[in-house]
Amino acid sequence: MSDWTFLTNHSQVLLCLARNDKKALTAREIATIVGITERAVQRILDDLEEAGYISRFRDGRRNRYEIHPELPMRHPAQRGRAVKDLLAILALSENGHELPLHYTPRKE
Repeated sequence: MSDWTFLTNHSQVLLCLARNDKKALTAREIATIVGITERAVQRILDDLEEAGYISRFRDGRRNRYEIHPELPMRHPAQRGRAVKDLLAILALSENGHELPLHYTPRKE
């Protein structure tokens, strides 16, 4: 069976930023959390910034990120939905309670 996921790496990086919004992160740290290469993270961050979904701010050797959640989803099937809608869904715990966006699920 092929190895695939429901969410793109772009959405995984965006969710990582949302869950760690009070923390400055390096591309390496994001890569470790998401499970992709550092170079892939850099390309995704460039894509998200170029499209206006995030803003980057230097904080020493790290970056802080501001997400612009009011922007629309990009796929035509999600027309009328904003990024904040996706983040809200993904911020739900297994029992349906809303988690703070900086929540990181524990690894089993």
